[in-house]
Amino acid sequence: MSRRPLVREVPPTSWYFRHPRYLRYMSREITSIFVGAYCLLLVVGLQRLASGPTAWEGFLLGLRSADSIVFHLLALAAAVYHATTWFNATQKAMPIQIGEDFVPGNVISGAHYVVWVVLSFAILFLVGVF
Repeated sequence: MSRRPLVREVPPTSWYFRHPRYLRYMSREITSIFVGAYCLLLVVGLQRLASGPTAWEGFLLGLRSADSIVFHLLALAAAVYHATTWFNATQKAMPIQIGEDFVPGNVISGAHYVVWVVLSFAILFLVGVF
């Protein structure tokens, strides 16, 4: 008697709708598309800056459009979601052991949030907002 391998039917688009954990995982992965698109926008901005003042002014004018503002808000929301889910996962992915005891997970995640806030304020200070 020969045995056939078990082949489970997995629909290509709906497997992550079956469990909330999978849906959160996929939504986090989708946020990386917005982060990547924003990185490409920055590269285009650098290219326009290198091309001269006329190209740079055209780029800045394009950033003032309604579509650009909506994209920036979506990219910001995606980046914040991506960062918070990553910070919350670090306590599981990077347990820190000191002697025989492990550092509590909330301390690890909290340290990431504190550094995030400090760096954000430092950047805002350097830009001249404060």
